[in-house]
Amino acid sequence: QVQLVESGGGLVQPGGSLRLSCATSGFSFRRYVMRWYRRAPGKERETVASITPLGLNTNYADSVKGRFTISRDNAKNTVYLQMNNLKPEDTAAYYCNAQNGPYEYWGQGTQVTVSS
Repeated sequence: QVQLVESGGGLVQPGGSLRLSCATSGFSFRRYVMRWYRRAPGKERETVASITPLGLNTNYADSVKGRFTISRDNAKNTVYLQMNNLKPEDTAAYYCNAQNGPYEYWGQGTQVTVSS
């Protein structure tokens, strides 16, 4: 059974930091590109960051470059998103995603709220 379980979301003040984790099981994690997406109320889903299977290449949305870092631990089947200098506009539900060709899996999401 495939599972992707996000954790680490919460309420944080502007300028603060959070680290999201996505623990996975049930598929060959090290063969999959991993992504973090987010969706804010009333907005379209946004690709936040991606990382290739061996972690050699990463990509970021312009809105988070220099503030967010995606990483993965293939021994733990887990992908992370370190979020620094958070802004109110980062408020959204964050989802992790695994993709390998036609195979794609999603987590249930974790809420991040940036507010004073």
